[in-house]
Amino acid sequence: MEENNYSDDVYGRARVQDSPELIAYYKELETLGAGALWTVANDIEPWEPRSSSVPMLWKYDDLRDLVLKSSELVTPEQAGRRVVYLVNDKRKDVSAAVGWLYTGIQVTRPGESTSAHRHRASALRFIMEGEKGYTVVDGNKIMLEVNDFVITPNSTWHEHGVEEGGKTCIWQDGLDIPLVNALEANDYAVYDGKQELVKPLNFSPITYGCAGLIPADKTWDKPYSPLFKYSWKNVYPALLEAQKVNEINPFDGIFMQYSNPLTGGHVMQTMGAAMQLLPAGFKGKAHKHTGSFVYQCAKGKGYTIINGKRFDWKERDIFCVPSWAWHEHHNLSETEDACLFNFNDLPVIESLGLFQGRELTENKGHQEIQ
Repeated sequence: MEENNYSDDVYGRARVQDSPELIAYYKELETLGAGALWTVANDIEPWEPRSSSVPMLWKYDDLRDLVLKSSELVTPEQAGRRVVYLVNDKRKDVSAAVGWLYTGIQVTRPGESTSAHRHRASALRFIMEGEKGYTVVDGNKIMLEVNDFVITPNSTWHEHGVEEGGKTCIWQDGLDIPLVNALEANDYAVYDGKQELVKPLNFSPITYGCAGLIPADKTWDKPYSPLFKYSWKNVYPALLEAQKVNEINPFDGIFMQYSNPLTGGHVMQTMGAAMQLLPAGFKGKAHKHTGSFVYQCAKGKGYTIINGKRFDWKERDIFCVPSWAWHEHHNLSETEDACLFNFNDLPVIESLGLFQGRELTENKGHQEIQ
């Protein structure tokens, strides 16, 4: 892979050689809670973006039985939220899956529900299996189906459950807990009892999820999307229609961002999400960019090469692509498309002016597998 071989032995970089006098000077500074910038400058100001996370793949077949077992070992009342969280080997200290993003797999049995709560961290769900699951967000009850994408924005009261007569539901949670904790701004509160329903069932997706139509007689003053559920039954056909009239992106296939229908922007202030369709036989080219991504395969099978290592995935497998990691997606089927859901920290990266990217030009845009 093409890489720049930057040298710190150039004018403008820190090149101070230690001496007994300097070492004594550093120790004196340390006693006063200070230090010399040139001793750390090259490390804290890298030539290129640098991630402390590593690419990882979590196989659903390996995890599913253990996720279900948690429903035998603890109740929602005991656990608050019954979740098996997925942690990056290099981010265990902050319980992150990649970068400053958290993810986990939650299970709820028929007739069970969680207590209503809220937190400063934003949250999202991607439904993996089950029937008659629901969420209640600020008094809006919404029914959930497989591959639906759901948001519970920061500081909204929310609770989840599965109705009697339904089937055990499993979904992926995504939160910005590590980021909000790093900013020392997180909090948590528990609602006294169950939320009162303030709108008819499925009000949010019915009102704001119509194709190109938004209510003209309602005011929405929140900084996040009024559409709390993005239905797979609408998303997948939209991808198929887009494929008919759009050129296939050489890196991401047909790539569609979940958006706030009132602004066209990201669904929440700190986390964005997208769904992409990889056509049959798609062999994506490699690129890298700032921003951390957590993926779940919603349909099909394939593999992603991340920094020269191949990760094979199929439906419900979850993997992460760290910031500034070379990556390319491949669909293993020559007859069926594949779909990848992802959530990411792009709203933060973009709003702070930190986004940048690079395309691989050598080897016809494909990485050599190490």
